[in-house]
Amino acid sequence: MTASVDSTPIRATAVLDAARALAPKIAARAAQIEGARRVPLDLIADLTAAGCFRMLLPRSHGGGGVDLMAAMRVCEELGRADASVGWTVMIGASGWIDLVGLPRASFDALYADGPDVIMAGAFNPTGTAEAVPGGYRVSGRWAFASGCQHCRWLYGNCIERSRGASQLRTVVFSPAQIQIEDTWSVSGLCGTGSHHFVADNVFVKAEHTCLTLSDGPCLDEPLLRIPVPPVLAFQIASIAIGIAQGALDDILALSPAKVPLLSRSPLAANPLFQHQLGALDAKLRAARALLYADAASAWATAVAGAPFTPAQRARMRSAATWVAATGASVVDGAYGAGGGTSLYSDNPLQRRFRDIHALTQHFLVKPDTFTTAGAVLAGAEVDLTVF
Repeated sequence: MTASVDSTPIRATAVLDAARALAPKIAARAAQIEGARRVPLDLIADLTAAGCFRMLLPRSHGGGGVDLMAAMRVCEELGRADASVGWTVMIGASGWIDLVGLPRASFDALYADGPDVIMAGAFNPTGTAEAVPGGYRVSGRWAFASGCQHCRWLYGNCIERSRGASQLRTVVFSPAQIQIEDTWSVSGLCGTGSHHFVADNVFVKAEHTCLTLSDGPCLDEPLLRIPVPPVLAFQIASIAIGIAQGALDDILALSPAKVPLLSRSPLAANPLFQHQLGALDAKLRAARALLYADAASAWATAVAGAPFTPAQRARMRSAATWVAATGASVVDGAYGAGGGTSLYSDNPLQRRFRDIHALTQHFLVKPDTFTTAGAVLAGAEVDLTVF
């Protein structure tokens, strides 16, 4: 089956412009998104129409085929409006990358009805796959499936045991084959709908599975030449930049009217606040510059078809991790500057604070990344399979 191709491919600038146009509407509904614990379906429709979910999909399948930096800018802009929306788009736009190990015909079939297909999945192999005639019997329970409630396809990694050995296998489910458990009651990124999903002795055809991180991609695209962990880490870090920029926007909007206790002038006139603001702004601009410079270097390597050296992989991962941590420190500074006002539920700074610290819990930007990166740079033997 051949994938349906849209006759009017999207441009990177058009997606970014559309994201910016939607940003005020998204920001105005941030409390609603958080309360619903998911992005409302009408906003999903708006984001789909804007091309957000197909911006990274190859043009061969009707997608935008935009470069990595363009997708990061969209995620940053949406994250600035609302972190949960930025995260939901990032996951929905990138899900197909984990499935390019499928046979080409199976991958094409995922897009048989067009390019606007949203996927969700979970990397942690908390399922089992038992080989049976024609496919696999799959059971498992997977966590952190962001956006699972509005997805066309879901996937989970499983441990497949055969002949005394075990290997990882990715399996693709239709929504009818799984059950979503309402588990996403959390402190940050509340609107991402990252519930658990469960499969109970489900039959999955063999052609709807692939060996995780082992089967070669059925497509040849620059994005697929970059190791998957840095691709996702770069996008996560871009959302962190967006959240941090949003926090600076919030404190700047607050500072002219807020008069701190026992002060005779507004926060905006306070020399200490001015010093802090200047430092936070410089820190954020430095983080953004590093992130996009390293992403552009990775893209150039991928376009040239050159191999990624261990040192380059280490620096990509450490850069994304540092940027995420730096974004958190910028939000912390803005939240602190807001004083008691930051505590109120109707103040966006408290949500930025919770969202950024939820983001930095992700395993792709955890502090241990620096240890692995340093080991690589020091010449130690390191398993780079998931790095």
